[in-house]
Amino acid sequence: MRLLMALQAAYALRRAALRTRRVGIRARTTLRAAPDEWALPPGWAAVLAEELKSDRHQALRAFVEAERNSQEVYPPPGDTLAALRAVDLAEVEVVIVGQDPYHGPGQAHGLCFSVSDLSQCVFPPSLRNVLREASRTTELWPEHPDPAKRGDLSRWASEGVLLLNSVLTVRRGAANSHAGQGWEAFTDAVVKAVAERERGVVFALWGNAAKRKVSNNLGGQHRVVSTSHPSPLSAAKGRDAFMGSDCFSRINAHLTELGRRPVRGPA
Repeated sequence: MRLLMALQAAYALRRAALRTRRVGIRARTTLRAAPDEWALPPGWAAVLAEELKSDRHQALRAFVEAERNSQEVYPPPGDTLAALRAVDLAEVEVVIVGQDPYHGPGQAHGLCFSVSDLSQCVFPPSLRNVLREASRTTELWPEHPDPAKRGDLSRWASEGVLLLNSVLTVRRGAANSHAGQGWEAFTDAVVKAVAERERGVVFALWGNAAKRKVSNNLGGQHRVVSTSHPSPLSAAKGRDAFMGSDCFSRINAHLTELGRRPVRGPA
């Protein structure tokens, strides 16, 4: 009986060790397969080289790594620079500047104002207003047929819309928690790189923060559509209220003026 019990115990220990080994292998495989949080396409890497080498940027990377090790941070690491991976510098036609990522679970995926799957999270009020205003221009910005995908603005990115937040990471439940850590300088360099191109671009400046970030950097070859922020706190206020502004029609009118194809909606 003692021998049988010893054999059973040894077998259980061996099975536990094998399970631990398999989990370890899966974890290492997952880590190897995960995209590099800081990898950039060659076009962006070239124009941002000076900023990427700066002590300020190295401090930012260290801060984000420390936050990810101790807090829940959005978006996931593979999506931090998704806006720049989605639209190469040479392909930018429109720039929309947000503030920082949504800080609720399942919302942020690296494109400002966008949510990839509304069935998995709370519908952000700012995004709801963006879609309401876009629906006023239905012939150019049709509604996505799948309600869960209505908030995924990846289609805009595929047509040259750079959906750039000023700050690219955030701690769960804490808006602006990663402000002042170096992201602003990084995204300033992104805006500067676009603004210095000879090819005209349409800048959609929604809210005072976006206007302060972009307005002073623009040459005469560019076009600007300026409104209040789509947040419920400001979307319907002021002479340049976002709601009712026809900002999407105005964006497309400027693109046509510049000899470009109008942007369609996320359908």
